[in-house]
Amino acid sequence: MSLNTTLIRSLKAPPRPVWEEPPSRAGLTAKGGLLLLCCLGVLGPLWIVVVTSLSPKPVIDQVGGLVVIPRGITFVNYTELLGGGQVSRAIMVSVGVTFFGTLFSMAVSVLGAYGLSRPGSLGHRYLLMTIMATMFFGAGLIPTYLLVQALGLTDTYLSLILPSAVSVFNILVLRAFFMGISPELTESARIDGAGELRILLTIVMPLSRAVIAVISLFYAVGYWSAWFNASIYLTDQEMLPLQNVLIQLVQKGTEAPTGLQQAVHTGELSSLGLQMAVMVLALVPVAVASPFVQRHFKKGTLTGAIKG
Repeated sequence: MSLNTTLIRSLKAPPRPVWEEPPSRAGLTAKGGLLLLCCLGVLGPLWIVVVTSLSPKPVIDQVGGLVVIPRGITFVNYTELLGGGQVSRAIMVSVGVTFFGTLFSMAVSVLGAYGLSRPGSLGHRYLLMTIMATMFFGAGLIPTYLLVQALGLTDTYLSLILPSAVSVFNILVLRAFFMGISPELTESARIDGAGELRILLTIVMPLSRAVIAVISLFYAVGYWSAWFNASIYLTDQEMLPLQNVLIQLVQKGTEAPTGLQQAVHTGELSSLGLQMAVMVLALVPVAVASPFVQRHFKKGTLTGAIKG
């Protein structure tokens, strides 16, 4: 092997510990096969859902269920779902709850984590132990429902945000990351006359973009995928988010969302195609947002969980 070839390989490959043997060809083949199976296990069902949602009703009826190989493409399911009615309204509800809920949760989590990351803050140790206890002991469903009802939050969108607005785990990750920031930076800002809020906004948060992006994604995915709060706190069908409409559609089987039953009964639309189309609409926001935050995952979650 020439020196140039060895140099090129050493530049491409990451450094390997001296005690670790180089992988064998059989090991690399097995690893590649396992990764391929994992990818197929994830992408296979997604492919079937997307293809079925884009297939015409005669194709779905001919196959007798889910479509694996596309035999024609139509967007009629999506145009009907997005053309107004319950699904369109549910999408707007989910988008609004996700946007405002994520903003509120991040504001509370960042402020709480920053306060708990200051060792000299008032009641620091007591508050930290109190919120950590809530990770292991909860009030239960009935007391929570009675509290929401007593506050007059039933049949309001606040009932979809406030009961699950803050995650203690996310606060602890943010706190650990904040504690890893060099104290010399904050002390120098205090000497210059900066207050705690200004230090948080101008020093701590810009240095914590990675962990803030990851925690924001966690909250956004949680709000977008949530269905339980709406199922117990909302009785008005007009206020249901997308996930609850999807559950109703799947559970009812042959029934379509409000306004589409006639098209299903007359044979213009396929109930199964509509179900798959709603599933795709529920998956698209998460699938689109995840790649943009992916590069922050390692730095945000791993560093935030270890520091401090």
